[in-house]
Amino acid sequence: MLPQYKNILVTTDLSPNSEHAFRHAVMLARHNDARIHLLHVVPEIDATVRSYVAAVMGEGKLEDFEAQHETRAQAAIHAEIDHFATTELTDHPEDLKRFAGSIVTHGPTVAKILQVADQIKADVIVMGTHGKGALEYTFLGSTAEKVLRKSKRPVFAIPLPN
Repeated sequence: MLPQYKNILVTTDLSPNSEHAFRHAVMLARHNDARIHLLHVVPEIDATVRSYVAAVMGEGKLEDFEAQHETRAQAAIHAEIDHFATTELTDHPEDLKRFAGSIVTHGPTVAKILQVADQIKADVIVMGTHGKGALEYTFLGSTAEKVLRKSKRPVFAIPLPN
């Protein structure tokens, strides 16, 4: 039996390449009559940097700052992602109906992508790639490479457009 993709998770880092990946997900959703969920993970700050900033700010101030601003930052990212999706799909109302909304979370990127995929029961993950840094990440990017290795569901890695 051929696979059916009814729930598509699209990751976005808010870059032009993730917009390109979203367009591929829309076509996949059209052909499968599927729902599209857009996910943005706010990555954790490196522990060394976090310790330095906490020391400069003073005892407990970094945690207070984060608590005061995290909700507002997540709401702003939600709004940006939702605006992108509705703008991108304005000329295609049938596709706009497929947009299930955005998810913004904070934590280790790869683990959060896999966790959200489990939570929404995604049939497939669609993500853009970007080559940067070390040789092993020349074509995929470290996040895409790690998701491909660890995921138990299909992952469509969309390369950078020319």
